[in-house]
Amino acid sequence: MTVTVAAIDCGTNSTRLLVATESDDGSLATIERHMHITRLGEGVNASGRLAPAAIERTLAVLRQYADIVRGHQVDADAVRIAATSACRDAGNRDEFFDAAEQLLGARPELLSGTEEAALSFAGATAELSPQQGPFLVVDIGGGSTEAVYGTTEPEASISLDMGCVRITEQFLHSDPPAPEELSSALSVIAIHIDDLLREIPDASEAATLVGLAGTVSTMAAVEIGLAAYDRDRIHHFELSRAAAEDVFRTLATEASADRRHNPGLEPGRVDVIVGGACVVVQLFRSLGFSSMLVSEADILDGLAASVLSRRGSSDPPSVTPPVTRPLASDVDAASAQPGPADRQ
Repeated sequence: MTVTVAAIDCGTNSTRLLVATESDDGSLATIERHMHITRLGEGVNASGRLAPAAIERTLAVLRQYADIVRGHQVDADAVRIAATSACRDAGNRDEFFDAAEQLLGARPELLSGTEEAALSFAGATAELSPQQGPFLVVDIGGGSTEAVYGTTEPEASISLDMGCVRITEQFLHSDPPAPEELSSALSVIAIHIDDLLREIPDASEAATLVGLAGTVSTMAAVEIGLAAYDRDRIHHFELSRAAAEDVFRTLATEASADRRHNPGLEPGRVDVIVGGACVVVQLFRSLGFSSMLVSEADILDGLAASVLSRRGSSDPPSVTPPVTRPLASDVDAASAQPGPADRQ
């Protein structure tokens, strides 16, 4: 019997849905995938609480996702909803969890940084050969960055309090960011990466650096010059250090009114992309890698695979590329923009 599952990632910056089934060969076959920027973590770093407007933006998207899940007749026990950095930091997260559970019939799970890292690793490496390992998988979200080292399974991981939204809200207040703001951001990110190296001493010796999340996908799209999101062009694109530095310089020196015109940069990321790009370039600088393999498979794929696995599959399924289609309806464009699969 074919099992249909749904995975939802409620991240700091975006809310995403994957509906998939287990194919005959045991791989995870995507039915549809969606992403909306909802900025659930807006202001959490300063207030320690989810803002009412942020909760409502996210719930508006979850209402649409609930309709999609019901349309595919997904059983309640085949839905897994993950909440990450923003909810870990928010004292009022149960307000959001209660409302989400009413909509979807499944309660969001508050993932630890370690759990988040393991799921990201599973999703990102499912299509990769162990011969390309060991891997260092970095998932750059809105509020945190997870780094995981391993070949066929995680051997070491760490969750760092740096992400595109958090870095932007902490340091980048001018438009465009002032040189001293960028310098402060990069310095603090470098300190976080020192923590990474203490926790994972072999990190810089990995054979392949794999980058996940909307920041990485967007930098690849800007480098390619994509007028519209194209997963096949972005997934497993090799983003060189030189290209990342070039994209960073371009984005960081433009005012937001000019930055938004870069092909590949969706409107919902204009104000936080520089914060995310700071993380990417400092990872290159501190770890010494010459390139990063961009992956559009991530924690969402890991979540979906975990649902199939716990429902009785003998082996965790591999992941096949998704088919993306737009939603029939959308929330306000300022708070929800379809585009690259941002993992928080």
